[in-house]
Amino acid sequence: MPNQLWKELIIYLVITANLSEEKVTTQVCPSCDGTHFCDCSSMNLSTIPSGLTTDTTGLNLSYNSIKYIRETDLLLGVNLRVLLLQSNQIWTIDKESFIFLGKLEHLDLSNNKVTHLSPIWFRHLFSLQHLNIQGNLYTTLGENPLFSNLKNLRYLHLGNNQSFSAIQKQDFDGITVLEQLEIDGQRLKQYESGSLTTVNSINHAIMNINDVQVLSGMLEDLTNSAICVELRHIAFNTASESSLLEPMSRSVMEKLVFKNVLFTDASTGKMLNILVHAEQLLELELDNCALQGTGRWQDPIKIKRKSPMEAVTIRRLTIEKFYLFSDLSSLKNLIGNITKITVVNTKVFLVPCSISRHFSSLLYLDLSENLLADPNLGHSSCEGAWPLLQTFNLSQNSLGDLEMTGRSLSHLKHLTHLDISQNNFGEIPESCQWPENLKYLNISGTQIPKVTTCIPQTLEVLDVSSNNLNDFRLKLPHLKELYIAKNKLKTLPDAPFIPNVVALRISRNKLTSFSKEEFGSFRKMETLDAGDNNFICSCEFLSFIQYQEGIANVLANWPENYICDSPSSVRGQQVKVAQLSLFECHRTLAVSLICILVILVNLLIVILGYKLHVIWYMKMTWAWLQAKRKPKRAYNQDFCYDAFVSYSERDSEWVENLMVQELENAIPPFKLCLHKRDFVPGKWIIDNIIDSIEKSHKTLFVLSEHFVQSEWCKYELEFSHFRLFDENNDSAILILLEPIQEQTIPKRFCRLRKIMNTKTYLEWPLDENQQLIFWFNLKTALKC
Repeated sequence: MPNQLWKELIIYLVITANLSEEKVTTQVCPSCDGTHFCDCSSMNLSTIPSGLTTDTTGLNLSYNSIKYIRETDLLLGVNLRVLLLQSNQIWTIDKESFIFLGKLEHLDLSNNKVTHLSPIWFRHLFSLQHLNIQGNLYTTLGENPLFSNLKNLRYLHLGNNQSFSAIQKQDFDGITVLEQLEIDGQRLKQYESGSLTTVNSINHAIMNINDVQVLSGMLEDLTNSAICVELRHIAFNTASESSLLEPMSRSVMEKLVFKNVLFTDASTGKMLNILVHAEQLLELELDNCALQGTGRWQDPIKIKRKSPMEAVTIRRLTIEKFYLFSDLSSLKNLIGNITKITVVNTKVFLVPCSISRHFSSLLYLDLSENLLADPNLGHSSCEGAWPLLQTFNLSQNSLGDLEMTGRSLSHLKHLTHLDISQNNFGEIPESCQWPENLKYLNISGTQIPKVTTCIPQTLEVLDVSSNNLNDFRLKLPHLKELYIAKNKLKTLPDAPFIPNVVALRISRNKLTSFSKEEFGSFRKMETLDAGDNNFICSCEFLSFIQYQEGIANVLANWPENYICDSPSSVRGQQVKVAQLSLFECHRTLAVSLICILVILVNLLIVILGYKLHVIWYMKMTWAWLQAKRKPKRAYNQDFCYDAFVSYSERDSEWVENLMVQELENAIPPFKLCLHKRDFVPGKWIIDNIIDSIEKSHKTLFVLSEHFVQSEWCKYELEFSHFRLFDENNDSAILILLEPIQEQTIPKRFCRLRKIMNTKTYLEWPLDENQQLIFWFNLKTALKC
């Protein structure tokens, strides 16, 4: 083993041991994911950070300010699969910096400042598949083979647009198979013949070469290896420059791509003569190219046989004077085998009828993003044009008459797919002519306000998205897919009109809900996209959509795109988890229960009021309040009566025949106030009671079982008690006419209970001798 390798191994073991002992926890960067891929990009790092562990599988250090890669920076990267170092300021890399990266599969060193490349860097990268060293400052790939040990390399990007000037014969030694080779050689002036012949197979070769002669030598070496050749940023101004591409006519190349390439009338004719003889060329693509001229090519196209070319793609071709472009009649014999043509964003306003008729094998035609209008479409799609055409894309043109568009294409018997979206049809007629086998029609974004029977009945797929539709009532018995997003529909289309639909997209409409019955009416529905609508999450809707078996397998973008808009309690919530209250879901039942509860409460109040004599107390309170509002009498005022007598009507015989006679006939006589005799007729009885008590010096209560059963006696007792406390006097005199059991006194006579417990009362004796004492005591009490 070489001494240098022993030295590196010892350094590695020492550093590993030290890191283990110190238990370094510093990570390469704070954003390592579960697969141990660490993203340290755009962190303004000037060196590779410490803390790299043996678990790290990916390390992104791009867009930093790293200048120098040392031998010790990546010692622990033994399990690295991806190392991204692009867009730094790297100008020096130690020779053994990558020695322990044997598992590395992807290395990106592009857009740095490396001036010299060393094969030692890549000597131990046995697993490397992707290598990008573009955009550095080297002039050559070095004196020794750079990639000789990279047996698994499949993607190689090299060169720069500043100083890379020469490719030498040994530069690609060791490489036999590549999926993609990209060479950036805008300043490449020297190419040693045979340099690329060591590579046996290149699936995609990208040549960014300005010098046509250098490019010619490279294409010669790629004759037997490159399947797809892409030429970038080059100008073919003359026929002689185009003739340098002659090697392509003998190439195994199947696809040729021109990207950002300039052509002229002088060079195009020669170019086509070369391509028409490329026996393996099946596909031609032009992307963002420019043609200076009007299509009048100097070199006639010489064809000995039909071109094998099957597909032509032209995107963003700039023709400055496109309106003067010729009818391209010279191309008639080149297009017979072409099955697929794409001409996008190229200002095409007409395809000559004579050219259209020569597309005898054409199956697919894309003329989107051009300037075709209805009259010119009729000329382009003349009788006999595109006889086998199956798919036609006319989106984003200048079509404005749907009936004329359909009539212009009606003779295309094999046409099944038609895209005329993003034109400006506006109104749609009631009837139209269409190709008899049309299955797919896209008229989205065409400003149509309604659908009519102009839409062909043969359709299996219809796209009317991004229009102004308020409903969809069109019978299409064969329709399987309906795309009606971004309209103004408030309900699902009627299922009986489209009974065979399996896929329906009605997102971004004004749909507020759909019922179980509506959903179930689509018996063959497999996919329904109704997201991004303003759903009213009613109880019925939530109950159906949350508990319907299997609905989650049918609804596309469920549940994230299904959001409640109302009621406010669930606004913004996903339909899947929204929950409404019992009152919101069963309002009739809730109102009924509340009404029943109110009735029961009122009934309970009535019963309690009756049992607890609430009404009696309320009357009493009202009367007391009325009494309180009257001005108080002075204590030493003159009274009209010596006593007001409160008694039950059933005790009137004793009161009137005994007590009144005894007191009013006494010497001196006492003047008593009796309700029968002294109450003012027509005056409210409560006012009579209050006035009588206030005009009396004393109040006599004749207590008996009858008394406690009398409501008016209770009033009189209460008012007397009020006076007792309000005037702070002792005006009440109790006469117990007969014994009263406490338990027989109603609870509402709480005042009576209290007075009997706190005041002395006179008992009416049955013994006649004792009656004299009774009368004496009563008269004495009245005089006090």
